[in-house]
Amino acid sequence: MDLHAPIKDVERAFKMYSGRLEKLGIRTPWDFLLHVPSRYEDFSLISKISEVQSGEIVTINGEVLEIKNQYTRRWKTLQKAKVTDHSGEINILWFNQPYLVKNIKEGDKIALSGKVGSDKAGLTMIAPDFELLTDTEPIHTGRLVPIYPQTRGISSKWIRRQVKKILDEIPPNFSDFLPSEIIANEKLLPLKNALLQIHFPKNLDEANKARERLSFDELFLLQLKSKTKREEWEEEVKGIPFEIKKFEKELPSFYKSLPFELTNSQKKAIEEILKDLEGYDPMNRLLQGDVGSGKTVVATVAMYMAFLNGYKSVLMAPTEILAQQHFGVISKFLSPFGINVELATSSNRKLSIVSGKWSILVGTHSVLFKKIEPEKLGLVIIDEQQRFGVEQRSIARLKGNNPHFLTMTATPIPRTVALTIYGDLDLSYLSEMPHGRKIIKTWLVPEVKREGAYRWIEKEIKFNKTQAFTICPFIEESETLISVKAATVEFEKLKKEAFKNLKLKLLHGRIKAKEKAKIMTDFKNKKFDILVATPLVEVGIDIPNATIIVIEAAERFGLSGLHQLRGRVGRSDMQSYCLLFTESQSTKANTRLKGMESLQSGAELAELDLKLRGPGDIYGTAQHGMPKLKVASFSDFSLIERASTQAEKILPKLSKFPALEKELNNINSEQISPD
Repeated sequence: MDLHAPIKDVERAFKMYSGRLEKLGIRTPWDFLLHVPSRYEDFSLISKISEVQSGEIVTINGEVLEIKNQYTRRWKTLQKAKVTDHSGEINILWFNQPYLVKNIKEGDKIALSGKVGSDKAGLTMIAPDFELLTDTEPIHTGRLVPIYPQTRGISSKWIRRQVKKILDEIPPNFSDFLPSEIIANEKLLPLKNALLQIHFPKNLDEANKARERLSFDELFLLQLKSKTKREEWEEEVKGIPFEIKKFEKELPSFYKSLPFELTNSQKKAIEEILKDLEGYDPMNRLLQGDVGSGKTVVATVAMYMAFLNGYKSVLMAPTEILAQQHFGVISKFLSPFGINVELATSSNRKLSIVSGKWSILVGTHSVLFKKIEPEKLGLVIIDEQQRFGVEQRSIARLKGNNPHFLTMTATPIPRTVALTIYGDLDLSYLSEMPHGRKIIKTWLVPEVKREGAYRWIEKEIKFNKTQAFTICPFIEESETLISVKAATVEFEKLKKEAFKNLKLKLLHGRIKAKEKAKIMTDFKNKKFDILVATPLVEVGIDIPNATIIVIEAAERFGLSGLHQLRGRVGRSDMQSYCLLFTESQSTKANTRLKGMESLQSGAELAELDLKLRGPGDIYGTAQHGMPKLKVASFSDFSLIERASTQAEKILPKLSKFPALEKELNNINSEQISPD
């Protein structure tokens, strides 16, 4: 069997189910083997009927004495059977499976696994798992039984049979693509053993060792693919080397013009970026830092250096609001030096933009319009790259003659995870906040203290003449999520009840772009006191006078999302506060939210969230760049580091391992690429 052949071409049964299997990510027999169990049912206790007790979960091996359908008044059926193992008899009951009387005959040897109960008729097993006993080893009963992620029309039992069939067809000389030196150094199972033990382990220790091997493979291949991709990029693409030493003398005057002093991590990131810019290989760097850590000014230094070298720069942001903010900040920094900065959004297409009479262009994906063909484009910067599609980023590269590429993200990702996801990028990390910024005091507020919190907020706003955000997860009330505070409902309630003496405004994604911009400008100009909004404000809103943020239904956000929302305040030297409101009674949810009170680092919070929730819940649907792992977990930081170390070691001698190269080629690059 070709393990990497399209599943529909392997056999007729798979072809019939290919559409359903696609939903589970199963496209080849190899995908079947990597569709690992989510848990195991322990049916390993095999007992005689005479020894079982009500309430026990056991497996019974016996002979079918009788089986029949019994029809109820509403045309539903019961399947009743009696089984003996010569030590006693037990009654078996199934519901609405009339075909069983054709599949199970009197005299058949059968294994039954499930919970034993009792009624007037005696001991009874209701809806047990079963299989007819043959010469082959049982897979549905009498052992640790794998339970798989499933979809409509695809049951765990069916998946189990197909996996067993594929495993049985693996040839004895099945080769392991992982080099033997790595298997030995990392004390990993051989691949064939791992595949057998992940699906049909004798005990949980075997299953855990198998999972470690398959997880290592997945992380190792992910990182090796990224590193190979990077090496190919560096070999094939030659860029524009900037003259750095010639123009470095211009930077001190730029730094002096800034209204603040750069942090040490900003200085380090600038040093790393300038070193990239003077190379023939185009820069391909990720600048990661918490909200408010000063990524924009670091990017501005890179754009200033491009200008001094006679090249143009483009900065793309995911939203108009963020693009306008970047435009305002960059213009303020660079206009005094005679640099023409333009803004390009869907609502702003000035002739000067199309004609290319600019040095720096800031915008949304509108900068990719075909009419805009910038000459001498030397630097492309993308803010929050995961919010741009692969095609958009490719067009941005093609617009210039292999320009330098800088990606920025405020999404808190643990360093080990960032290095795995963005393995084809160099990483600069802003670990400090600007001088003078105070730690944002964060409190988890129980429902009984809500009114007291409202009165405190009102006093703070009036006494200190500051402003506040209130964030709600949804725009309108949902019938299925009635307890969640919707922005429209919450706005009316706060305006009429809690804050009758303050001015409030509402902001959400359905408001037109021009109106959004006006609301944000009015808020920045202190024309109202409280902005009630959806998480639209999560990225890029800079209101220095806002010192309080209230987050409703906080348990519905990941810690990374909460941290980014918290970053909307604390953007001046005033003390700021974040109040988390929740009606959840879940201990786990409240433990997570308590982490916000003590942790201020986005990376640490993301690490905690990974351990408590998993990557899907943290990064959400907006994080399209997050690879989907079949077996491994991004919370296993130790294994990530081990896989990264081995990938780094093996890369220079990859050509010596044809089986590994073949496995890399078999991988669907879209599945594991950060793009």
